[in-house]
Amino acid sequence: MKRLIFLGPPGAGKGTQAKILSDTYQIPHISTGDILRAAVKQQTPLGQKAQDYMDRGELVPDNLILDLIKERLAQPDANQGWILDGFPRNVSQAAFLETLLTELDLAPDNVLNLEVPDDVLVERLLARKRKDDNEDTIRRRLEIYHKDTVPVISFYDNRDMLKVVKGHAPMESVTASLKKIIEQ
Repeated sequence: MKRLIFLGPPGAGKGTQAKILSDTYQIPHISTGDILRAAVKQQTPLGQKAQDYMDRGELVPDNLILDLIKERLAQPDANQGWILDGFPRNVSQAAFLETLLTELDLAPDNVLNLEVPDDVLVERLLARKRKDDNEDTIRRRLEIYHKDTVPVISFYDNRDMLKVVKGHAPMESVTASLKKIIEQ
């Protein structure tokens, strides 16, 4: 059983590493963005509720995201474990998620934080050449990350659940470090 929560700033390589580990351990990579898009596309009742918020340009509320995660974790492919990526993004989401996973008896085995210096992140994100990635928007996203998400790292660290991996090492070395922690 491998139940993993991935933390780290935008550009840290969470998605890349989650994909590699998902393939290695045959467990689903659950990205909250993907769950939201799939629910909206499939027009599930939760997807329709989420669409209403998105159409108004509002953030989808935490309780709705938690319901989507709960629904996703109940699917058969998640029986052997999962990698949760992109959630929690703030301490209140972390507390909600902790309650949900306790209720479902699905406590995470590891909370993994990919740590990367801001300058490296800016360089990486600019190299992706996405149209919404310019230095100002990237620095703004990092500012929000430091304000809202960094406290989540303390939340898990205070519970002795956090494992830190240097995410700016070569990709293969980051994968090896993650596997070593997961397989302990």
